[in-house]
Amino acid sequence: MTGRDRLRELLDAVLDEDNRSLDDMAQDAYASPFHLSRTLSRAAGEAPVAMRRRVMLERAAWRLRSGTSVTDAAWEAGYESVEGFGRAFARAFGHPPSQLPDGGEPWLPAPNGIHFHPPTSLWVRSTEHAMNPLTEQLVRHDLDDARHLLEVAKRLDDDVLRRPWAPGLTVLTWDGPEESVLAVLDRLVRTLEIWLASIQGLDLPPEHEAADVAELLERHESAAARWLAVVRDLDRRGAWDDRLVDALCDPPESFVLSSVVAHVLTYSAHRRQLVRHMLRAAGVEVDHGDPIEWLRSRRAADPEDDA
Repeated sequence: MTGRDRLRELLDAVLDEDNRSLDDMAQDAYASPFHLSRTLSRAAGEAPVAMRRRVMLERAAWRLRSGTSVTDAAWEAGYESVEGFGRAFARAFGHPPSQLPDGGEPWLPAPNGIHFHPPTSLWVRSTEHAMNPLTEQLVRHDLDDARHLLEVAKRLDDDVLRRPWAPGLTVLTWDGPEESVLAVLDRLVRTLEIWLASIQGLDLPPEHEAADVAELLERHESAAARWLAVVRDLDRRGAWDDRLVDALCDPPESFVLSSVVAHVLTYSAHRRQLVRHMLRAAGVEVDHGDPIEWLRSRRAADPEDDA
Protein backbone atom coordinates (compact mmCIF):
# COMPACT_ATOMS: atom_id res chain seq x y z
CA MET A 1 0.00 0.00 0.00
CA THR A 2 1.47 3.31 -1.01
CA GLY A 3 1.34 6.42 1.17
CA ARG A 4 -0.53 9.59 0.39
CA ASP A 5 0.95 11.89 -2.23
CA ARG A 6 0.24 15.13 -0.43
CA LEU A 7 1.73 17.31 -3.16
CA ARG A 8 -0.54 15.67 -5.72
CA GLU A 9 -3.54 16.27 -3.45
CA LEU A 10 -2.65 19.95 -3.21
CA LEU A 11 -2.19 20.21 -6.97
CA ASP A 12 -5.57 18.55 -7.52
CA ALA A 13 -7.19 21.11 -5.21
CA VAL A 14 -5.48 24.03 -6.92
CA LEU A 15 -6.44 22.90 -10.43
CA ASP A 16 -9.96 21.67 -9.73
CA GLU A 17 -12.35 23.56 -12.03
CA ASP A 18 -14.73 24.32 -9.16
CA ASN A 19 -12.06 25.98 -7.01
CA ARG A 20 -11.95 29.58 -8.19
CA SER A 21 -10.30 31.15 -5.11
CA LEU A 22 -7.53 30.39 -2.64
CA ASP A 23 -10.14 29.70 0.05
CA ASP A 24 -11.87 27.17 -2.24
CA MET A 25 -8.56 25.44 -2.93
CA ALA A 26 -7.62 25.32 0.76
CA GLN A 27 -11.00 23.93 1.79
CA ASP A 28 -10.79 21.19 -0.84
CA ALA A 29 -7.26 20.32 0.32
CA TYR A 30 -8.29 20.29 4.00
CA ALA A 31 -5.71 22.96 4.75
CA SER A 32 -5.64 26.61 5.70
CA PRO A 33 -4.98 29.12 2.91
CA PHE A 34 -1.67 30.02 4.60
CA HIS A 35 -0.57 26.37 4.85
CA LEU A 36 -1.58 25.65 1.26
CA SER A 37 0.32 28.67 -0.07
CA ARG A 38 3.43 27.97 1.99
CA THR A 39 3.54 24.24 1.23
CA LEU A 40 2.95 24.54 -2.50
CA SER A 41 5.30 27.51 -2.90
CA ARG A 42 8.08 25.58 -1.17
CA ALA A 43 7.45 22.32 -3.02
CA ALA A 44 6.71 23.69 -6.49
CA GLY A 45 8.22 27.18 -6.42
CA GLU A 46 4.93 28.77 -7.44
CA ALA A 47 2.02 30.22 -5.46
CA PRO A 48 -1.32 28.38 -5.82
CA VAL A 49 -3.26 31.20 -7.50
CA ALA A 50 -0.40 31.94 -9.92
CA MET A 51 -0.06 28.25 -10.82
CA ARG A 52 -3.79 27.85 -11.39
CA ARG A 53 -3.95 30.95 -13.58
CA ARG A 54 -0.96 29.81 -15.67
CA VAL A 55 -2.20 26.26 -16.19
CA MET A 56 -5.72 27.47 -17.01
CA LEU A 57 -4.27 29.84 -19.62
CA GLU A 58 -2.25 26.96 -21.09
CA ARG A 59 -5.43 24.89 -21.26
CA ALA A 60 -7.22 27.80 -22.90
CA ALA A 61 -4.49 27.96 -25.56
CA TRP A 62 -4.91 24.24 -26.27
CA ARG A 63 -8.68 24.71 -26.49
CA LEU A 64 -8.34 27.67 -28.85
CA ARG A 65 -6.09 25.65 -31.13
CA SER A 66 -8.75 22.94 -31.29
CA GLY A 67 -11.34 25.45 -32.47
CA THR A 68 -12.95 26.62 -29.23
CA SER A 69 -14.19 30.21 -29.36
CA VAL A 70 -12.44 32.90 -27.34
CA THR A 71 -15.64 33.41 -25.32
CA ASP A 72 -15.89 29.72 -24.37
CA ALA A 73 -12.16 29.52 -23.58
CA ALA A 74 -12.45 32.58 -21.33
CA TRP A 75 -15.38 31.10 -19.44
CA GLU A 76 -13.70 27.69 -19.04
CA ALA A 77 -10.56 29.40 -17.70
CA GLY A 78 -12.59 31.10 -14.99
CA TYR A 79 -12.71 34.64 -16.37
CA GLU A 80 -15.86 36.70 -16.00
CA SER A 81 -15.30 38.69 -19.18
CA VAL A 82 -13.71 38.13 -22.56
CA GLU A 83 -11.86 41.43 -22.18
CA GLY A 84 -10.24 40.36 -18.91
CA PHE A 85 -9.28 37.01 -20.41
CA GLY A 86 -7.83 38.72 -23.49
CA ARG A 87 -5.67 41.03 -21.36
CA ALA A 88 -4.40 38.16 -19.18
CA PHE A 89 -3.70 35.96 -22.21
CA ALA A 90 -1.82 38.74 -24.02
CA ARG A 91 0.28 39.53 -20.94
CA ALA A 92 1.20 35.87 -20.53
CA PHE A 93 1.80 34.80 -24.14
CA GLY A 94 2.76 38.13 -25.73
CA HIS A 95 -0.14 38.08 -28.20
CA PRO A 96 -3.96 38.10 -28.07
CA PRO A 97 -5.91 34.83 -28.02
CA SER A 98 -7.02 35.44 -31.59
CA GLN A 99 -3.42 35.17 -32.85
CA LEU A 100 -2.06 31.76 -31.92
CA PRO A 101 1.30 30.86 -33.50
CA ASP A 102 1.56 27.47 -35.16
CA GLY A 103 3.52 24.54 -33.75
CA GLY A 104 4.96 23.69 -30.34
CA GLU A 105 3.25 23.25 -27.01
CA PRO A 106 1.34 26.34 -25.85
CA TRP A 107 3.19 26.33 -22.54
CA LEU A 108 4.24 29.28 -20.41
CA PRO A 109 7.53 29.39 -18.48
CA ALA A 110 7.19 27.51 -15.19
CA PRO A 111 9.61 27.18 -12.26
CA ASN A 112 8.51 23.58 -11.70
CA GLY A 113 7.97 22.16 -15.20
CA ILE A 114 4.27 21.54 -14.45
CA HIS A 115 2.08 22.19 -17.49
CA PHE A 116 -1.35 21.39 -18.83
CA HIS A 117 -1.50 18.45 -21.21
CA PRO A 118 -4.68 17.48 -23.06
CA PRO A 119 -7.22 16.23 -22.49
CA THR A 120 -7.16 16.84 -18.73
CA SER A 121 -3.78 15.71 -17.42
CA LEU A 122 -0.63 17.50 -16.30
CA TRP A 123 2.80 17.19 -17.88
CA VAL A 124 5.96 17.63 -15.82
CA ARG A 125 9.02 18.69 -17.83
CA SER A 126 11.81 17.71 -15.43
CA THR A 127 14.59 19.65 -17.17
CA GLU A 128 12.78 23.00 -17.20
CA HIS A 129 14.18 25.98 -15.33
CA ALA A 130 12.56 29.33 -14.72
CA MET A 131 13.49 32.08 -17.14
CA ASN A 132 15.69 34.78 -15.64
CA PRO A 133 13.15 37.32 -14.32
CA LEU A 134 15.22 40.30 -15.46
CA THR A 135 15.35 39.02 -19.04
CA GLU A 136 11.63 38.27 -18.98
CA GLN A 137 10.80 41.74 -17.65
CA LEU A 138 13.05 43.55 -20.12
CA VAL A 139 11.58 41.74 -23.12
CA ARG A 140 7.97 41.96 -21.99
CA HIS A 141 8.26 45.63 -21.06
CA ASP A 142 9.75 46.36 -24.47
CA LEU A 143 6.88 44.61 -26.27
CA ASP A 144 4.19 46.07 -24.01
CA ASP A 145 5.55 49.60 -24.32
CA ALA A 146 5.79 49.38 -28.11
CA ARG A 147 2.19 48.17 -28.21
CA HIS A 148 1.16 51.07 -25.93
CA LEU A 149 2.79 53.65 -28.20
CA LEU A 150 1.18 52.12 -31.27
CA GLU A 151 -2.21 52.36 -29.56
CA VAL A 152 -1.53 56.03 -28.77
CA ALA A 153 -0.40 56.71 -32.34
CA LYS A 154 -3.49 55.02 -33.76
CA ARG A 155 -5.59 57.88 -32.38
CA LEU A 156 -3.51 60.66 -33.98
CA ASP A 157 -4.13 62.70 -37.12
CA ASP A 158 -2.15 61.75 -40.20
CA ASP A 159 -0.33 65.10 -40.12
CA VAL A 160 1.05 64.40 -36.64
CA LEU A 161 2.12 60.91 -37.67
CA ARG A 162 3.93 61.89 -40.87
CA ARG A 163 5.32 65.34 -40.06
CA PRO A 164 9.17 65.38 -39.89
CA TRP A 165 9.55 66.26 -36.20
CA ALA A 166 13.26 65.40 -36.34
CA PRO A 167 14.59 66.37 -39.80
CA GLY A 168 17.63 64.34 -40.80
CA LEU A 169 17.36 61.94 -37.85
CA THR A 170 19.09 58.60 -38.43
CA VAL A 171 19.28 56.02 -35.64
CA LEU A 172 21.36 53.45 -37.55
CA THR A 173 22.94 54.37 -40.88
CA TRP A 174 21.76 51.23 -42.67
CA ASP A 175 18.14 51.88 -41.62
CA GLY A 176 17.87 55.29 -43.27
CA PRO A 177 16.15 58.43 -41.94
CA GLU A 178 13.49 58.20 -39.24
CA GLU A 179 12.11 61.72 -39.11
CA SER A 180 8.46 61.11 -38.18
CA VAL A 181 6.45 59.22 -35.59
CA LEU A 182 5.26 56.76 -38.23
CA ALA A 183 8.78 56.20 -39.58
CA VAL A 184 10.22 55.42 -36.12
CA LEU A 185 7.36 53.10 -35.23
CA ASP A 186 7.67 51.38 -38.60
CA ARG A 187 11.39 50.76 -38.05
CA LEU A 188 10.75 49.55 -34.50
CA VAL A 189 8.38 46.85 -35.80
CA ARG A 190 10.44 46.00 -38.88
CA THR A 191 13.56 45.43 -36.78
CA LEU A 192 11.78 42.60 -34.96
CA GLU A 193 10.54 41.15 -38.24
CA ILE A 194 14.04 41.17 -39.77
CA TRP A 195 15.75 39.52 -36.81
CA LEU A 196 13.01 36.90 -36.59
CA ALA A 197 13.53 36.11 -40.27
CA SER A 198 17.28 35.76 -39.67
CA ILE A 199 16.90 33.49 -36.64
CA GLN A 200 14.11 31.36 -38.12
CA GLY A 201 15.66 31.07 -41.58
CA LEU A 202 12.91 32.95 -43.41
CA ASP A 203 13.06 35.29 -46.38
CA LEU A 204 13.72 38.98 -45.76
CA PRO A 205 10.37 40.71 -45.16
CA PRO A 206 9.48 43.04 -48.04
CA GLU A 207 10.21 46.68 -47.28
CA HIS A 208 7.20 48.94 -47.63
CA GLU A 209 5.88 51.93 -45.74
CA ALA A 210 2.92 51.06 -43.57
CA ALA A 211 -0.37 52.50 -44.78
CA ASP A 212 -1.43 53.34 -41.24
CA VAL A 213 -0.77 52.55 -37.60
CA ALA A 214 -3.45 49.85 -37.54
CA GLU A 215 -1.35 47.86 -40.02
CA LEU A 216 1.75 48.38 -37.89
CA LEU A 217 -0.09 47.28 -34.78
CA GLU A 218 -1.21 44.08 -36.48
CA ARG A 219 2.35 43.37 -37.62
CA HIS A 220 3.67 44.10 -34.15
CA GLU A 221 1.25 41.67 -32.49
CA SER A 222 2.39 38.90 -34.81
CA ALA A 223 6.10 39.66 -34.39
CA ALA A 224 5.82 40.15 -30.61
CA ALA A 225 4.44 36.65 -30.06
CA ARG A 226 7.19 35.07 -32.13
CA TRP A 227 9.95 37.19 -30.55
CA LEU A 228 8.87 36.35 -27.00
CA ALA A 229 8.84 32.65 -27.95
CA VAL A 230 12.34 32.92 -29.47
CA VAL A 231 13.82 34.57 -26.37
CA ARG A 232 12.17 32.06 -24.05
CA ASP A 233 13.52 29.21 -26.19
CA LEU A 234 17.05 30.65 -26.10
CA ASP A 235 16.87 30.84 -22.32
CA ARG A 236 15.34 27.36 -21.98
CA ARG A 237 18.13 25.81 -24.09
CA GLY A 238 20.92 27.93 -22.59
CA ALA A 239 21.72 29.06 -26.12
CA TRP A 240 22.74 32.65 -25.37
CA ASP A 241 26.29 32.10 -26.63
CA ASP A 242 25.22 30.27 -29.80
CA ARG A 243 26.06 31.99 -33.06
CA LEU A 244 23.69 32.95 -35.84
CA VAL A 245 25.09 33.10 -39.36
CA ASP A 246 22.80 35.69 -40.90
CA ALA A 247 22.37 34.85 -44.56
CA LEU A 248 20.19 37.94 -45.03
CA CYS A 249 23.32 40.08 -44.77
CA ASP A 250 25.43 40.59 -47.89
CA PRO A 251 27.96 39.14 -47.29
CA PRO A 252 26.60 36.87 -44.49
CA GLU A 253 27.63 37.87 -40.96
CA SER A 254 27.92 35.96 -37.70
CA PHE A 255 26.21 37.21 -34.52
CA VAL A 256 26.14 35.91 -30.94
CA LEU A 257 22.46 35.46 -30.10
CA SER A 258 22.68 37.22 -26.74
CA SER A 259 24.06 40.28 -28.53
CA VAL A 260 21.13 40.18 -30.98
CA VAL A 261 18.64 40.36 -28.09
CA ALA A 262 20.67 43.15 -26.46
CA HIS A 263 20.75 45.02 -29.79
CA VAL A 264 16.98 44.77 -30.21
CA LEU A 265 16.32 45.95 -26.65
CA THR A 266 18.81 48.83 -26.89
CA TYR A 267 17.54 50.36 -30.11
CA SER A 268 13.91 49.64 -29.33
CA ALA A 269 14.27 51.60 -26.07
CA HIS A 270 15.92 54.45 -27.98
CA ARG A 271 13.18 54.53 -30.60
CA ARG A 272 10.40 54.37 -28.04
CA GLN A 273 11.79 57.45 -26.33
CA LEU A 274 12.20 59.19 -29.70
CA VAL A 275 8.50 58.63 -30.35
CA ARG A 276 7.69 60.17 -26.98
CA HIS A 277 9.81 63.26 -27.74
CA MET A 278 8.02 63.67 -31.07
CA LEU A 279 4.61 63.24 -29.48
CA ARG A 280 5.36 65.84 -26.84
CA ALA A 281 6.56 68.23 -29.57
CA ALA A 282 3.13 67.71 -31.17
CA GLY A 283 1.40 68.55 -27.90
CA VAL A 284 0.37 64.97 -27.18
CA GLU A 285 0.50 63.91 -23.53
CA VAL A 286 2.40 60.68 -23.08
CA ASP A 287 3.91 58.78 -20.15
CA HIS A 288 7.62 58.15 -19.52
CA GLY A 289 7.71 54.48 -20.48
CA ASP A 290 9.48 53.71 -17.21
CA PRO A 291 9.86 49.95 -16.51
CA ILE A 292 9.35 50.69 -12.80
CA GLU A 293 5.95 52.25 -13.47
CA TRP A 294 5.10 49.46 -15.92
CA LEU A 295 5.82 46.74 -13.36
CA ARG A 296 3.95 48.59 -10.61
CA SER A 297 0.87 48.96 -12.80
CA ARG A 298 0.95 45.26 -13.73
CA ARG A 299 1.22 44.16 -10.12
CA ALA A 300 -1.47 46.61 -9.02
CA ALA A 301 -3.80 45.08 -11.61
CA ASP A 302 -2.68 41.55 -10.74
CA PRO A 303 -0.80 41.23 -7.40
CA GLU A 304 0.41 37.68 -8.19
CA ASP A 305 1.84 38.58 -11.59
CA ASP A 306 5.49 37.51 -11.48
CA ALA A 307 6.58 39.33 -14.62
